[in-house]
Amino acid sequence: MTTRTAVITGANSGLGLECARALLASDETWHVVLAVRDPARGAAAVADLAAPQRCTALPLELASLRSARSFSGRLRDARLPPLHAVVCNAGLQVPDGTRLTEDGVEMTFGVNHLGHFALMQGLVAQLTRPARVVVVSSGTHDPKKITGMPHPNYSSAEVLAHPPADADEAPDGRRRYTTSKLCNLLFAYELDRRLGQGDDGITVTSFDPGLMPGSGLARDYSPLQKFAWRYVFPALRVLPNVNSARVSGNRLAALAHDPAFDGVSGAYYEGTKAIRSSVESYDQNKARDLWETSERLVDRVTA
Repeated sequence: MTTRTAVITGANSGLGLECARALLASDETWHVVLAVRDPARGAAAVADLAAPQRCTALPLELASLRSARSFSGRLRDARLPPLHAVVCNAGLQVPDGTRLTEDGVEMTFGVNHLGHFALMQGLVAQLTRPARVVVVSSGTHDPKKITGMPHPNYSSAEVLAHPPADADEAPDGRRRYTTSKLCNLLFAYELDRRLGQGDDGITVTSFDPGLMPGSGLARDYSPLQKFAWRYVFPALRVLPNVNSARVSGNRLAALAHDPAFDGVSGAYYEGTKAIRSSVESYDQNKARDLWETSERLVDRVTA
């Protein structure tokens, strides 16, 4: 019998699907909600997990603030066991050009951060203590790490949401991605502070899954880049913090359920190890700017 619910965004494939699989295997009391953009792929994921009585796929379009804010109502209407965990996992990378969400926000920032911000605004009130929120970030947010990715560039959340057009410089989609991963940490730490840093029964942790060759993150890459991501990069798994989606999914699920993490809040994990994130990720002025701008952007659309 299921007695508690976990919501996982982007759970129809890759890291999110493997997190769901591990969570279902950990304890029969969990009911897992796959919050997915494509209902058909969500149904296929439920079938893949082979636990149809313990899985529900619900629509969530993180590129739509109305969809993200209204998800809490869809979850309530599903009449599932009390909500005890949320895993903010979904993400994308737009390598070239500028794409916008339906709300006119730059797509990488809009999906990787702002959609999850709007989602959590609705879900916090439904969390039943003890509860856990886990935010998936990336080691690429940290300039001190050698990742092959450009360093993040956080000037203001308003600029990230509505980048100025610059005819002399093509947009750097990879830098937008690493900056969004910095935003994930700024958001997680600020959410933790606003929820009492675990004292009120809700803990917030962050997670770096490492490099996961073959994952869906490369879906917008060029054909040659996709080939390398799928068939060449997996050979790098012998290196530190290069993992399969299954391994990282197990570790991510542990942050949502394992008693070893009871009461742990405000921490950042690289795999199974708690580490310090980048210096910039602890900047409370930037966290406040991100939070207040995000509130304004969401309220403008959903009021």
